[in-house]
Amino acid sequence: SPTELLFVETSSTTHRVSYESWLASRGLMMSPFHLRWQTTMFNRLFAYCARIRPRALYIWFNSGLVFGVVAMVGSVILLIKTLQQTLAQMTSDNPRIGGQQTLQVVVRSHRTSGQWFSTSHRRLSLFNLFTSLFSVQVPGVNLPTSQLAYFFIALLLSGVIHELGHAVAALREQVRVNGFGMFIFVVYPGAFVDLFTTHLNLISPIQQLRIFCAGVWHNFMLCVAALGFLFLLPVFCFPCTPLELGLRHRCDSADGPRGLSVGDIVTGLEDCPVSGVEDWTHCLSLLSHTPQTGYCVSSSLCLFLPVAYKRLDGTIDCCSNNSLTDLCFSYTKPQGKGYACMPVRKMVTGSRVCRTDEDCAHPQISSVCVTPSLENQTRFIRVTHPPHSHMLFVGYPPHLHHAVSLTNFVPRFGFLHLDLPVFIETFCKYVVSLSGALAVVNSVPCFALDGQWMLNALLEATLVTVVTDRQKRELIGFFLLLGGSALLAANVALGLWMVTAR
Repeated sequence: SPTELLFVETSSTTHRVSYESWLASRGLMMSPFHLRWQTTMFNRLFAYCARIRPRALYIWFNSGLVFGVVAMVGSVILLIKTLQQTLAQMTSDNPRIGGQQTLQVVVRSHRTSGQWFSTSHRRLSLFNLFTSLFSVQVPGVNLPTSQLAYFFIALLLSGVIHELGHAVAALREQVRVNGFGMFIFVVYPGAFVDLFTTHLNLISPIQQLRIFCAGVWHNFMLCVAALGFLFLLPVFCFPCTPLELGLRHRCDSADGPRGLSVGDIVTGLEDCPVSGVEDWTHCLSLLSHTPQTGYCVSSSLCLFLPVAYKRLDGTIDCCSNNSLTDLCFSYTKPQGKGYACMPVRKMVTGSRVCRTDEDCAHPQISSVCVTPSLENQTRFIRVTHPPHSHMLFVGYPPHLHHAVSLTNFVPRFGFLHLDLPVFIETFCKYVVSLSGALAVVNSVPCFALDGQWMLNALLEATLVTVVTDRQKRELIGFFLLLGGSALLAANVALGLWMVTAR
């Protein structure tokens, strides 16, 4: 009946109004794919930060102003260079160009603009989801899903530090901060500060420029701090031993379960010394692309002639019992190739590496250079990890690379987690990448980014005596912003195409 229908509609409206009031009272706003929270609880903290050491803050934000202007020019040069490299890579078949693509920028956007205007205030919201990386990073494609936590936490930290810079700079210039907030768009976190527009319009263009440049300045300094922490990581990790190796999975030796254990110190792969994670990767790559290393053994060990079997790939196997302790070796003899099935650990322990018989020449002992008879891509590798005996690995070198997890530092004390230095190092690298990228992207003179307001304030501060007509100054700013926006959009489009096309 009409009465019942009216009651249902009234009840539904009442619940909706109550729900919206409940969200508003807690500073929450929800819409499809977007959750935002705003509060004033940090206003006192911002005000306190704006009052400490006024002279130091004056120098700090003036330095940020200079950096912001330089970064605005530098970001345009960077994007032009990136665009040239991307186009060169797209139009060239030379694979080396791909290795030179170190400045490719990918931007992820969302509909929330960098600043909003209303009748009462302006929101200086960081376009946090404009994530510029110097190489294309797509979660689940070339960004490992296991490192998504580093990505999102570093992104949120970079955004918060960015907005902290805007808020403190604004309060120092006597501009009221209405509140601070954070948001999640789809799965990406972000932050913003809400500034009072009337106060912002009353201050001089130089004061405005200090506020607008503070965000990218703080991102840059966060990037520098993370880089400094990375360089000083050996000092901070004083309770850690240098270069140890931890395992994700057990890695057994070729002659039985004598593999690597968590905390073993790795010092070499064959005759390739290892003094860091980079050395480990380099040595494995080198062993993958060079012929199998040989070993000098006494000629007397090669007297027994076993039955040799030819594999499908043409290589020879002479150890038919599939023993875990024996391996088939080949050597050169006057009649041609010879093969011997020998106990692998006994044979290679203390042996010199060699390439030919000349490398094994000895005035008193008759020696020959024997080489493991293995499939084409398979390698025999001695992993040195004193004080234990060598781990003997037979297989594809990339399997060894993925079977173990290395770190340059491992805690000396049992109560510290083995991967703690790795966590710190990886997080610092993400902070450097994301915070530096946000500083670059937000410096671009582009609509809806900090660069828009930085450019407008810069033009008002420098062209007011040269171009007296305000409309002409705004027209100049519009065309500059249009060019910057097109440049950034071209980099975004080509960067995303480079990811999806491959």
